[in-house]
Amino acid sequence: MLVVTDLTKEYPTPRGFLPVLSSIHFSLQRGEAASIMGPSGSGKSTLLYVLGTLEPPTSGTVTLDGQDPFRLDERALAAFRNEKVGFVFQDHCLLPQLSVLENVLAPTLVGKRDNGVVDRARDLLSQVGLDQRLDHRPAELSGGEKQRVALARGLIRQPALLLCDEPTGNLDRRSADAVAALLLDLHRTRQTILVVVTHSPELAARFPLRFEIQEQQLKRM
Repeated sequence: MLVVTDLTKEYPTPRGFLPVLSSIHFSLQRGEAASIMGPSGSGKSTLLYVLGTLEPPTSGTVTLDGQDPFRLDERALAAFRNEKVGFVFQDHCLLPQLSVLENVLAPTLVGKRDNGVVDRARDLLSQVGLDQRLDHRPAELSGGEKQRVALARGLIRQPALLLCDEPTGNLDRRSADAVAALLLDLHRTRQTILVVVTHSPELAARFPLRFEIQEQQLKRM
């Protein structure tokens, strides 16, 4: 379960602290999926980075499966993030020198690695329709295919929480629809908590839970 309580995020500036998020409260159970919308600069990505433990909150708490990761030391926090959180970014962030299979396996190169991880990577790539492209490099893939690899990579650790920042933002309409459908299908079968930040009303509308950031606060739509 993801529980966010009274989360506030501010950034220091020469003129004082700039508030970005204020008094954010929400919770999501395993298997739930939510989209977050809001205008540029509203704090959507900032909230995603805090949820993913890439940024600490200024105040308030974030707990995942009953644990507050921001109470951990730096090494333990990195291990927590690697094991508990998956990421899918707008720019797929694939490593160009690695094959499709190697890119999916990249998060498993640090921390604990179970014996079945290669089989799981192959299975995920089969589910996203890329089982015939395992040895290809990213330069040989279309934009939609690259994002499907990124989705498989985000799920390889079987994370409790999958965070997606504009996952269809760089795709044409047809590819965006395909990736969105695939994302939700994989989420349903794997019982993660899914949070997607998007500017797309079409993508947001696919989610059973929809939020919008307005004036630094998160509102249910």
